[in-house]
Amino acid sequence: MAVKPARRWRYQWRFWIRVGLGILLYFLLGGQWGAVNLPLVSEQPVAIAQTTPGVVASLDAAQLMQQGRQRYQSGQVAEALQLWQQAAAMYQAQTDPVNQALALSYLALAQQQLGQFPAAKATIAQSLELIQPLAPQTKRPILAQVLNTQGSLQFAQGQAEAALATWEQAEQNYQQAGDEIGRIGSLVNQTQAQRSLGFYLQAKKTLMEVERSLQQQTDSDVKVLGLQNLGDVLRSVGDVESSQRVLQQSLSIAQQIQLPDDSDIRLSLGNTARAKKDWVTALTFYQQVAARSTSPLLQAQAQLNRLSLFIDHQQWPEAQQLQAQLLPQVTRLPLSRSAIYAQINLIQSLSRLHAAQSAPAWNEIATMAATAVQNARTLGDAQAESYALGTLGGLYEKTQQWAEAQDLTQKALVLAQTINAPHITYQWQWQLGRLLKAQSSSLPSAAISAYTDAVNTLKALRNDLVAISTDVQFSFREQVEPVYRELVELLLEPSQGEVTQDSLKQAREVIESLQLAQLDNFFQEACLNARRAQIDRVDTSAAVVYSIVLPEHLEVILSLPNQPLRHYATAIAQPQMEALLDKTRRLLRLTAPTAERLKISEQVYNLILRPLEADLAASGIKTLVFVLDGALQNVPMAALYDGKQYVIEKYSIALAPGLQLFDPQRLEREQVRVLVGGLTEASQGFSALPGVASEVQQVTSEVPAQVLLNQQFTSTTLQDQIAAAPYPIVHLATHGQFSSNAKETFILAWDNPINVKQLDSLLRARGQRDRRPIELLVLSACQTAAGDRRATLGLAGVAVRSGARSTLATLWSVDDQSTAYLMAQFYQKLAQPSLTKAEALRQAQLALQKQPGFDHPYYWAPFVLVGNWL
Repeated sequence: MAVKPARRWRYQWRFWIRVGLGILLYFLLGGQWGAVNLPLVSEQPVAIAQTTPGVVASLDAAQLMQQGRQRYQSGQVAEALQLWQQAAAMYQAQTDPVNQALALSYLALAQQQLGQFPAAKATIAQSLELIQPLAPQTKRPILAQVLNTQGSLQFAQGQAEAALATWEQAEQNYQQAGDEIGRIGSLVNQTQAQRSLGFYLQAKKTLMEVERSLQQQTDSDVKVLGLQNLGDVLRSVGDVESSQRVLQQSLSIAQQIQLPDDSDIRLSLGNTARAKKDWVTALTFYQQVAARSTSPLLQAQAQLNRLSLFIDHQQWPEAQQLQAQLLPQVTRLPLSRSAIYAQINLIQSLSRLHAAQSAPAWNEIATMAATAVQNARTLGDAQAESYALGTLGGLYEKTQQWAEAQDLTQKALVLAQTINAPHITYQWQWQLGRLLKAQSSSLPSAAISAYTDAVNTLKALRNDLVAISTDVQFSFREQVEPVYRELVELLLEPSQGEVTQDSLKQAREVIESLQLAQLDNFFQEACLNARRAQIDRVDTSAAVVYSIVLPEHLEVILSLPNQPLRHYATAIAQPQMEALLDKTRRLLRLTAPTAERLKISEQVYNLILRPLEADLAASGIKTLVFVLDGALQNVPMAALYDGKQYVIEKYSIALAPGLQLFDPQRLEREQVRVLVGGLTEASQGFSALPGVASEVQQVTSEVPAQVLLNQQFTSTTLQDQIAAAPYPIVHLATHGQFSSNAKETFILAWDNPINVKQLDSLLRARGQRDRRPIELLVLSACQTAAGDRRATLGLAGVAVRSGARSTLATLWSVDDQSTAYLMAQFYQKLAQPSLTKAEALRQAQLALQKQPGFDHPYYWAPFVLVGNWL
């Protein structure tokens, strides 16, 4: 018996808000309902069907559809597929094209999840063909749902533009059908396609519209679920504050309308607290879920997340006690994709626990992995099987059973490539590279090939990768950075004689790609367009110094004009290198002993520049452009000491996160005008900066300038001034901070802090009328965040995101008088057409160095030029 249309659409709301909003979450989480690679599992709610074998045959089509939805939501995708196939056949026999088309759209979704893309495409086409002859009023609701599924299929196959267009059509049909919940689901799906295409501002606007629409809904279980899914999506795209706010509202409404179980929301809140580094709150929410939930799967997911947090914080007794409880709990879960991912999650936590505590035994962990493989095969789930096989291969890698590990990894890789899952593919390419390296160290070409494939996959995955790389689901530093670093290490490892030029060129490209990937991760957006610069053509007196810190070596590649690349390697363990660099930075304080400071600065010089001295001198180099890695970014290169003089006394210096990012053109000195913004008075809880008045006066005495001071220096007036006139230089003398967290990287205006993403849109305010970029952005009172060893990512982020060709900033706040003097000298030198920006800064630093009381590098070394040095 067919379900009446009105009842049918109401009946399926909850499923489609789970699937419609969930389609986006599925892809944001790397094509799964939980993060397998880190010890965190999904908070996706489930409804486990309690049926017995043989009952299905006696069910009518509507019951088959409902059973299929329950199986699908519980991760039993293959079983859901069979149920929907039967339902579609029944509806066809009953000549019910509407419900047949709906059943086929469900079927296509299941086929897609199982990697059966050709079959899914054919099923969607059949569904659309059935709908076509129907009257518009009947057609619209079902057409919207079919288009929703078609969009997810297109997106899964990398067709983001087509998916966006399809989801937009779905939204229109939902709207015409009066289905607001369906429209909201389509909007959320559109945001993923928008992000994949690089339309980040549009994606943000779309999410804001989603929230507005949900707020207009009456309080109900549907609204609760919609807000929960939105909160999960907001966390997945890095907006943890909004995620927490929306999830708290979802929980509040659930309590008000007295929903019987709100554990799924509490699990989401725990995951968001974890993303905010609020471990105590996260553990509290996880404990609540474990104690209250009626779902065995939710209980297991919460306990798995607790276990991984205990391991993160080395709470070994608690971890050992909990893992003993979890083993039988996870084993008893009904067979489903979610259960398999829970098994793999536990395996990975147990592997970490074994590495630290030598328990449980490897054979116990491997047995569980083998069971996960078999369970995935029973389900016919290629993606789950790929994860399970690769995880088992990783266990064999840890026990150095290379042949078995390689065989399993290659099988996992083939499966991942077959189902077009690049987020899985790169992991097994990387694992294969490690295995090949371990087995054939004398002939690394096979390992290099596997690593190169992994890096290329990461590049192709770039837009999707940033969408899953939040602290909750993904560790960029543990699962992306090492791929690049280990490839560089292989390329620079001479097999026979010297490292070849081809290897050096590839290593240089990999270093630059890593810098770009780090900035993508910093912004949580792949919004930086790389453009390779040919330095030889624009500055024949500049050399580029690439560095990369590896576990046992510091590697340096030198690029000289019109010459082959040079390579230098120094044996030094990474912890020793980082300790030396930390000490170098500390000794730049005024109170540090001079002799010790010079001694340590010379040690760093010996590591980076001493091996290059002869080549630099022979090539007549005047400017050094540093592409620095890791802790090296925290040390001002100007203050390194060669035993006789500082580096700044010999060379102009610039920093670059990669020469792919900057357009090295000379600054036109005619009609140079400066827009100056600054604060001398206390504002927003920050102290007054009385020295800024003198700095502004010094700047305006050297160049024509428009000044915005104190109450005039608001974000709005700054944007208006930039939009009104093409200022080539913007000088901001105000509090600011560079941090490894984009939201904590800001400059202070009178009315509010402006974070790095807001600064981007503000500085590009001149828009369509004038496409000329800002030539130079000066941030004269900023500093790197205390205790943040990767804070210079914020400086690089501001430099590339602002759209300015060059950024002059400070690594720490310095004396007002010395800053004012240096800035006046800088603008005076900058007016000379024969000097580059880097040379103008160098001469200003040397002039300050000669002033009484300001010879210490504390005063002149923190000023760094990032980007275009010409």
